Amino acid sequence: MQEEVRPAGCGHKARQWLHKYWLALLRGLRRLPFWLRLWVAGVGALFLLLVALDRVFPPPPLDPAYARVVLDSQGKPLRAFADTSGVWRYPVTLAQVSPRYIEALLGYEDRHFWQHPGVNPYAMARGVWQWLRYGRAVSGGSTLTMQVARLIEPYQRSIPGKLRQMARALQLEWHYDKRTLLTVYLNRAPFGGNLEGVQAASFAYLGKSAAKLTHAEAALLAVLPQAPSRYRPDRHPERTRAARDKVMQRLVRQGTWSESVWEQGRIEPVLARGHFTPMEAPLFARLAANSQPGALVHTTIDGNLQRWMEDRVESYIRRFPEQTSAALLLVDNQTMAVRAYVGSAEYGNLRRHGYLDMVQAIRSPGSTLKPFIYGLALDAGLVHSASLLSDAPRLGSDYRPANFTGAFQGPVTLTQALQQSLNVPAVQVLEALGPDTLVNRLDNAGVRLALSDKPNPAIALGAAGIRLEQLVALYSALARQGQVAMPVWLAGQQAVSRPLLSPGAAWIVWHILSTQGRADQPFASEATGRVNRLAWKTGTSYGYRDSWALGVSGCWTIGVWLGRPDGTPLPGFYGQSAAIPLLLSVYSRLGDTSPLPAQPNTVSEAEICWPLGRRESITQAGTCLQHQSAWLLDERDPPTLPDPMDWPSPLRKVAQTGEGKPTLARCSDAEGFAWRALWPLSLEPWRRLDERRQRLLASHCAGEAHGADQQAPIRIVALGEGNLIRSQRYRLQPKVLGGIGKAHWFLNGERLRWDGDQVLSAAGRYQLVVVDEAGNSDRIEFRLENPS
Repeated sequence: MQEEVRPAGCGHKARQWLHKYWLALLRGLRRLPFWLRLWVAGVGALFLLLVALDRVFPPPPLDPAYARVVLDSQGKPLRAFADTSGVWRYPVTLAQVSPRYIEALLGYEDRHFWQHPGVNPYAMARGVWQWLRYGRAVSGGSTLTMQVARLIEPYQRSIPGKLRQMARALQLEWHYDKRTLLTVYLNRAPFGGNLEGVQAASFAYLGKSAAKLTHAEAALLAVLPQAPSRYRPDRHPERTRAARDKVMQRLVRQGTWSESVWEQGRIEPVLARGHFTPMEAPLFARLAANSQPGALVHTTIDGNLQRWMEDRVESYIRRFPEQTSAALLLVDNQTMAVRAYVGSAEYGNLRRHGYLDMVQAIRSPGSTLKPFIYGLALDAGLVHSASLLSDAPRLGSDYRPANFTGAFQGPVTLTQALQQSLNVPAVQVLEALGPDTLVNRLDNAGVRLALSDKPNPAIALGAAGIRLEQLVALYSALARQGQVAMPVWLAGQQAVSRPLLSPGAAWIVWHILSTQGRADQPFASEATGRVNRLAWKTGTSYGYRDSWALGVSGCWTIGVWLGRPDGTPLPGFYGQSAAIPLLLSVYSRLGDTSPLPAQPNTVSEAEICWPLGRRESITQAGTCLQHQSAWLLDERDPPTLPDPMDWPSPLRKVAQTGEGKPTLARCSDAEGFAWRALWPLSLEPWRRLDERRQRLLASHCAGEAHGADQQAPIRIVALGEGNLIRSQRYRLQPKVLGGIGKAHWFLNGERLRWDGDQVLSAAGRYQLVVVDEAGNSDRIEFRLENPS
């Protein structure tokens, strides 16, 4: 068993002396007279008795059960958790306390602390004489060591109690050195209420560390333990000032402090903030305290930013209905250190569920995963930034999502789809990528989604669970070359990075999100291609239950959540209206001047052609129907994703006449062949007539008879484009002209199964699409209003 090591003190030196001269003493005793030997034996017996008593009644442990104190990055307390007795202590060492306080303490309490063995005989005799003469205690005879003895083992105020205290003081000096005992006093002296220790008192009353005390403040804290209730500066400032000045005068008389110190110190007012227990970042502090053992928990929080953002969130939430809360997380991208953490809008407000930490709550992400769907598809070589995506009703598909507005735009680039957060293109790309791939890649990067079913395309629109902390980790990867790292909040803790995207894919996604217009701030500069310093994305979960806003710059990543913690809807509030204003106001407070993320050499710019999606330089002549500027990753220009309802290839080699009109190869007027590029079938209603399949592909030879099923392209009649209909119950009875075979109708992406009419009662915008058996289609939009 390892031998116990005790601090060196007076007792330690005595034991060394006894060990060194023990044998010499035994030899010397034989030469002494009998009476002297008897006296030495008595002294030895008394010594052995004291050693035995020391073994039987060891001193109590010096270290108290410290309260746990969570500190910000500057060492200032954020929140203190009291010990089992309800006491708040903040442990310090001698080096962490101002020398002015040590001078004031020793000069006022115990001038001979470094010399006496625990009890000062002169001070004790003086105290007894004054008590006998005046019938009361005029000056105390207790040393600091005796006060330490009383602090670790309280005694009754009586003669037996005082004797016991003196014995304990001698025992403590036997076991411990002076610096250890002085440190115990610094940490356990009472300062009023539930405060113990000079550091806790300094923060509670003065709002500063005990290392930064002025002479007057040091004198105030030196006298306060003498009568904590009587001298509390927040309750009795004048009384405290008189006691403080008395300490300074004594130190001047002793020559410890100069006369100028007294002249300057006495005019310093007593300004106490009031006794309090720190309560900043309360939910974060609880999380940090549970993450690390020890009395002091050092974190990465910026105290000034934390206080400002707590106030900002609290004032911002007041414009929303009751039971609404908000959460905010700010991290430094370089280290992933958390600089501000607001877990709820109003801590302690039961109506707003203020005790729930919504940074750690699992919620639906809404559209906030879309950037990573596109980023992974870029890395997989499925798309580029200008890929032709289909924002149209998903005809014939079991999963038919609509957009937030209820309308469709037809052909869009990937950039447009991401900036406008369109739902159908995101589902289209996720189906090509594979929902399993998305979930597995996120999991490998350290972000595990909470799923109630196997992965499916609905994840693109929020059919999963995620924490704000995880979303912030994901978005930080856009400025960290695709590396995901969970935020860290303990000082010295290192973030662990895991790859999710390539640096090129991360940059393209960041660039797309940063080129959105912002109403609150101009673009960074014209030279940067109208790029904001902040790239941002919003999201809204189903039923308006969660509003999200995520922002990432070269330096910072900010995450905002707003909603009702109990999961009930918040109608009318969504990410763009509820969460983004708070995010932008927070970002403006940061004064960010960090450089923009650098474009990797794997990213290049090229002109591509629609509808095929390939570079113009390799596109067949006559098939480049529309030009787009695109960012390419590793020089790859993947073709347009196939349409599930289309033929295998959109590029066709067709026969044509001498005038360039399409015909059939078997026809007599066929004089050659030409390449034709076809738009995806789902986008036919959005194309000009001369770009539709009916004009590009022939169905019969010239002069051949053809039936009614081979008439002109299908057209919707009986409704005009942009019609405004005012009705409580509108009977939809559209008609079609032309087309081949049976017509199939779709209203806002959902297939209609009716025998000639459909009753509409809900006000809003509608899109009506018709498709025949040959793939010919037409669309029309109208708006229904319910008259009051």
